[in-house]
Amino acid sequence: MKSVAPAEVLHELEGFRQMGSVLYIAAHPDDENTELLAYLARGRSYRTAYMSLTRGDGGQNVLGSDLGEKLGVARTQELLAARQLDGAQQFFSRAIDFGFSKNYLETLKNWDKQEVLSDIVRVIRKFHPDIIVTRFSPSPGGTHGHHTASAVLAVEAFKLAADPKAFPEQQLQPWQAKRIFWNISTFQADKAKDVQALSIDAGGKDVVSGETFTEIAQKSRAMHKTQGFDTFKFPGSANPERIEKFQLLDGEPAGKDIMDGVDTSWNRVPGGDSIAKSVDEIIAKFDKQHPAKSVEALLKLRSTLGSLATQVNGTADSIIVAEKQKSLDRILQSCLGLQVETNIAQADVVPGETLQMHHSVVVSADLPPQTTVSWVAVRYPSISKEIKRDVQLKSGSPVKFDSVETVPATAVLTQPYWLEKSGSAGMFTVDNADLIGTAENAPAFPVEDVFEIGGQKLVISDQPVQISKGAKDVLFPHTLDIIPPVSMRFTADVVLLTPKTTHTVEVEIAATRPAQKGILKLEAPPDWKIIPTEHNFDLAKTGQHQLLKFTVTAPSKPETARILASAKVGERVYHSQNHSVSYAHLPPQLLQTPAAIKAVSFELITRGHTIGYLPGAGDSLPENLEQMGYAVKILDDKNLDANQLRGLDAVVLGVRIFNVRKDIGNAMPVLFDYVQNGGTVISQYNIGNNRLNQLKTEKIAPYDLHISADRVTDEKSAVTFLAPDSPVLNTPNKITQSDFEGWVQERGLYFPDKWDEHFQPIISINDPDEPASKSSLLVAKYGKGHWIYTGLSFFRQLPAGVPGAFRLMANLLSIEK
Repeated sequence: MKSVAPAEVLHELEGFRQMGSVLYIAAHPDDENTELLAYLARGRSYRTAYMSLTRGDGGQNVLGSDLGEKLGVARTQELLAARQLDGAQQFFSRAIDFGFSKNYLETLKNWDKQEVLSDIVRVIRKFHPDIIVTRFSPSPGGTHGHHTASAVLAVEAFKLAADPKAFPEQQLQPWQAKRIFWNISTFQADKAKDVQALSIDAGGKDVVSGETFTEIAQKSRAMHKTQGFDTFKFPGSANPERIEKFQLLDGEPAGKDIMDGVDTSWNRVPGGDSIAKSVDEIIAKFDKQHPAKSVEALLKLRSTLGSLATQVNGTADSIIVAEKQKSLDRILQSCLGLQVETNIAQADVVPGETLQMHHSVVVSADLPPQTTVSWVAVRYPSISKEIKRDVQLKSGSPVKFDSVETVPATAVLTQPYWLEKSGSAGMFTVDNADLIGTAENAPAFPVEDVFEIGGQKLVISDQPVQISKGAKDVLFPHTLDIIPPVSMRFTADVVLLTPKTTHTVEVEIAATRPAQKGILKLEAPPDWKIIPTEHNFDLAKTGQHQLLKFTVTAPSKPETARILASAKVGERVYHSQNHSVSYAHLPPQLLQTPAAIKAVSFELITRGHTIGYLPGAGDSLPENLEQMGYAVKILDDKNLDANQLRGLDAVVLGVRIFNVRKDIGNAMPVLFDYVQNGGTVISQYNIGNNRLNQLKTEKIAPYDLHISADRVTDEKSAVTFLAPDSPVLNTPNKITQSDFEGWVQERGLYFPDKWDEHFQPIISINDPDEPASKSSLLVAKYGKGHWIYTGLSFFRQLPAGVPGAFRLMANLLSIEK
């Protein structure tokens, strides 16, 4: 724990005094109103929380190629980083962000409505909000289907949380919030035109930092960097005035304030008046120069609060009182300047290994003469062990202690809890109900430091972290991960074969510890032939790699298979592949997913040999093109010239290239000349100019083209061939309706709504009950070559191994061949 400024301690005391609670509910990371959260948490000092129903797994990533599960892990950490700034807590449901949805009914077909309702009810019953606020209106239309669904479900959960007959398996006491509001936003204001809204002044400045709540919210929102918010600015952020509007959705009406009729003082708890009186006195006498002078009074308050906790145990008040006990412990720790650390030399450990820990504690405050602080024990809950200590601490004198403990051989490998088991397309599977709603895993090897202060025991939770040598200012110390002694990975995510043919796949096995011997096998369906059946491996040193090759023969008919690698070391079998999710603004995260490859057998003809690729915001197209048999040359828009394009069969532009590449405008004349002289350029989707995104160049094609927000979200939507004789649909692969089967998440996005007559629409697609979109695939002849613009989601379909997407891409790449 870092030292806490006295002004922040005083703010925490004010938060301890306040008993009001607000739960904010929406669908995704970045949906939350960070200005309101900052005002409620930092301004009113309420217990404030944001529940994002999803982790943002289905969105795009402007910082790299991490999508799906890895993006969801990154966005989880972005939300936690945002909450550190605005002061709110963070919850989630098990719902998966499966991509854009145009209406909430479609959303609820993908989510399990009852499970998501159960998750919201669970969070309400565990958090006990006085009021609930939704970001979106429950009235359909005008926004993402996930958005509307989050409000519809929140309104249902508002009543169900108070119904003892609803979800009794949770074994949680019912809780009835006073009311539920819709927090009217400017982009949904049209839905509230005829509604009388409650307005509150949510402006002001934070007493600790002196910043306006809007400035704090701006920093909080800027943590959503994978979504391009790193330079986000609220208009007029320095202005302390701000009005928030609310529409009552259910519950008791409110006349002047969202908390009308809610007792936000300790008087709401029987016997709480004495707590209120004590904390009022502590705040009045608090000495910012010498916070430790409050320790004696805090200890008396802590004793009183402990007695109250016993009295209310088993009642509805027990949850908030228990949370206030934790808050008071943090305040006491801060006033003492009591800092604890558990450092380790290496941030990973294998089950059964010993863990060398370096514990240190220090009291930085000047202790009053009557106050003594003793370090009495260190506990390791996961191994049920306690080491007695009897050290009286002196101000400014660190005390250190080294310990070597054995991690259980049965310890579970590190993996985000919601990814431990395979889920459905719309829901994560979580077996441990206690984890549902929580943001992240508990520490892999928790530590508890036990202190005695004035005759009372204070337990401070800690965990081992790795601090790099000489890195006192390390932004994100690396927490402990539990890993296997070896990790595996296929050198490709997808292997493409035609029926009855054989292809070589490579598995790289790496040692995370020295002297690792064993057997590696591939597990596949019985009609897929694997040779050899197994390989021996012998890795002498940590970090040593061995590349093992297998031949895979496809069955006689088109088929898709999942091939899993397994390594037996001693008596234990491992399947793990390590993925590091690493961004400069976030603590590093480890995913350990099954090491598997998707084998897809289908008819595929390619022409040409070498493809140029200009990276955009991040996709796996280079790897996918290599899987098709092409050599890929990575290009640079800053220095692009005709020589670099010589000998290329086509050039592919990465997704959102016109949104993220600042030099792309300089490269466009070179690309236009390349096409005019007979080349092919395939431009993938981009986002048109809006309040969050701007095109880096006006000329995104040789002919006029205007990008809209149009998309087709139904991945099973019907496809009509508008140009059935086009070579795009006929050579070298004959494209049929079957090539649009098995697509995932969506057909495509950000289609043009205006285009020059030189562009020929190739296909037409549409979501149910919507007009057909003819611009998902546009081909224009320019000089001797072709410029192709497509919003079809190749960036999702190719990594997913969708055969038809590979066949169509092969045709686009060979349109001149």
